[in-house]
Amino acid sequence: MNDQRKKNPTLGVAVFIVVAVLLVIGTLLFNAIRGKREYDETNEAPSAAASAASAAMELTAPASAPAVAASAASQ
Repeated sequence: MNDQRKKNPTLGVAVFIVVAVLLVIGTLLFNAIRGKREYDETNEAPSAAASAASAAMELTAPASAPAVAASAASQ
């Protein structure tokens, strides 16, 4: 009448392992996304300045292009 069975800890260990693996994957994804955002924030400002500089060069290039072509043709 005294049916005291020992519980099998396999299910508890399996759940613990799954939770631990999911925590590691979540941590890796979090760090990757945070690192990418930090990288984008630090490297975004120079690209904006470079595009502004290239836009300024495009505005000045057509005005100087005929002068360069005329001076090359006269020589």
